[in-house]
Amino acid sequence: MSFRDPITVEETLDKIQRNKYLLPAIQREFVWKSWQIEKLFDSLMNGYPIGSFLFWEITSTKDFKFYEFIKKYDQRETNHNQKIPLIDGDEIIAVLDGQQRLTALYIGLLGTYTEKLPYHRWDSPKAFPEKYLCLNLLDKDDEDIEEETSKYELKFCTKSEIENRDNKKLWFKLNDILKYKTEGEILLEPLEILENCSNEIKKEAYKKLMQLFKIVNRNKIINYYLEKENNLDKVLNIFIRMNSMGTKLNNSDLLLSIATDQWKNKDAREEINKLVDELNKEGFAINKDFILKAALYLTKEIKNIRFKVDNFKKENMDLIEENWDNISDSLKLSLNLLKSFGYNKDNLSANTPILPISLYILEKNIDYKIVNHSSFSEDRKLIKEWIIKSTLKGIFSGRDISANVREVVLKNELNNFPLDKIKEELKKIPGKSINFNEEEIDNLSWNEYGDNTTFSVLQLLYPNLDYRNNFHIDYIYPKSKFNEKYLKKQNIDVNDLCNPNYLANLQLLEGSQNLEKSNKEFKDWLEEQDFSKEERKDYFKKNYIPENIELTFRNYNEFFEEREKLLLKQLKKILLEKE
Repeated sequence: MSFRDPITVEETLDKIQRNKYLLPAIQREFVWKSWQIEKLFDSLMNGYPIGSFLFWEITSTKDFKFYEFIKKYDQRETNHNQKIPLIDGDEIIAVLDGQQRLTALYIGLLGTYTEKLPYHRWDSPKAFPEKYLCLNLLDKDDEDIEEETSKYELKFCTKSEIENRDNKKLWFKLNDILKYKTEGEILLEPLEILENCSNEIKKEAYKKLMQLFKIVNRNKIINYYLEKENNLDKVLNIFIRMNSMGTKLNNSDLLLSIATDQWKNKDAREEINKLVDELNKEGFAINKDFILKAALYLTKEIKNIRFKVDNFKKENMDLIEENWDNISDSLKLSLNLLKSFGYNKDNLSANTPILPISLYILEKNIDYKIVNHSSFSEDRKLIKEWIIKSTLKGIFSGRDISANVREVVLKNELNNFPLDKIKEELKKIPGKSINFNEEEIDNLSWNEYGDNTTFSVLQLLYPNLDYRNNFHIDYIYPKSKFNEKYLKKQNIDVNDLCNPNYLANLQLLEGSQNLEKSNKEFKDWLEEQDFSKEERKDYFKKNYIPENIELTFRNYNEFFEEREKLLLKQLKKILLEKE
């Protein structure tokens, strides 16, 4: 490995554009935020070094997979690097260290960064405008200047921000500096954005442009080492060592690199990314970390399933690759089952409890019928109880008990999910039982709207709903009415009322009903339903609404306290088990 003559940023970007610089499959994906890209360019403008890079010269590509750099980052997308088909004999340079910095340069000078604007809905088309990295040609305001800060201001701007010129901001798109070949060209071409500026402002603006030109086109700031040996094991070792710096290489990045190196018939990176994307399209928040843990957990031949590098040795990786289709299918089926229970990323408080379900499905060779076929009704009941109780008790935090539960599932000789056996095993481990005592049940009443465990408590209280339909957690007394202005008209002090976010003021309501109910007072909405006497009685019973209380805000506290008693009585009936 030798140190080579440095090159300019412009030369580097040209090689990236022409796919002469590529990313090896062992590289992780781009993880920098927009502010980190801005900071990098700010450092360069101030003359600070960018650090050295490590490149790998490839003379034969037949045994390796390579990916191109990301040019346009979009927060809504998966942002996976695209694989590049190469012909053996193509000579390329693979980036082993410095991928984040080079991608930042590429996006900053040739691409865009798209992220959600604050206070906009995710589904709004206006929430995600493309942004271009820009340099403010005017001096920063005093209020923008902090101690020891830069005199330069760089920011990702929307087109409207760039076009909206005022006496404080004149944004120059960094991409435009690439059209100049010499400093003289910059001076000779009058900039339209400086047209109405004073000579003093123009002078300072051109100084900034000259500095930007030097950083990008003139100064050879890309210093790099070049590794020439085409030995992937050696390269992987170098990669792991080098990536202990910068944005730290986490376990999943490292282990994915090892998997990518060791899988022979499948592309580990593509398979794992594809599975993560598929599961998350179903409404969950699954990451590579979880998939790699699941790969160990669901391969029964692997005895030690601790999430560490030593367990991703070659023999284990061979087993995982061989078992991959089964692993993938069991996870998809497990999450489809949880989706039918009404779970998603917002109300599933932990992902680890999914693993025993997937292992059970895999070991028993269960198919899609488990989601809705009558022959699996008992399994669904047991699995739902497992998910609810294990997440409410938080048993997978702290001491790792995954192996204990895994052993029970692997030894299971029953035809159903072995919940009782799991309960027995967990009772032996201090603080890990999924059985509840009275105090723990009383504490469930403190669950609030927005807590990721509240839905599980409501599932216990509403066991007969078809959760394949869309149910909302609804404020019985609408939250919007708990304001001083509204309640003052009724001579009620909002500070005297029980917290409307707590369980006693929450119910599950079908989505369309909840939208129709909106922020209407509960008593008014009830009257609009035009219930018969029996229908009203049935609604009160199913939703634990206390009888003989006038449902006005004046009686809200009484309603809250009485409904809380009804809820806790039902929860104790469900959760208190005979020892």
